[in-house]
Amino acid sequence: MTVTLMWEARAVAGRGPELLAWARAQRLDAVPLRRETFTATGDRVLVLTWWEGDGDGVPELPDPPAELLTRPVHRWRFTSLGVDATPGLDTPTATDAPR
Repeated sequence: MTVTLMWEARAVAGRGPELLAWARAQRLDAVPLRRETFTATGDRVLVLTWWEGDGDGVPELPDPPAELLTRPVHRWRFTSLGVDATPGLDTPTATDAPR
């Protein structure tokens, strides 16, 4: 089973780059299968980490300094149900699953 942890924060207006730098500098106590960082309008930063297993005991990013945030950090856990085939492309295999 693969679990994906989603961490999303919204920075104070104009401080998105600072929040992004803070998030990228955070190290976890274990190495995930995969880690991706995204930005979005509204000075939002999203970090996704993929973990093998049920997700119990996996490390999560901490909260950033309060002065960077407009609201509390949002966190969700998702369980992968597999990779769906895309019309017009070959059927995905187990090696196509997120790592």
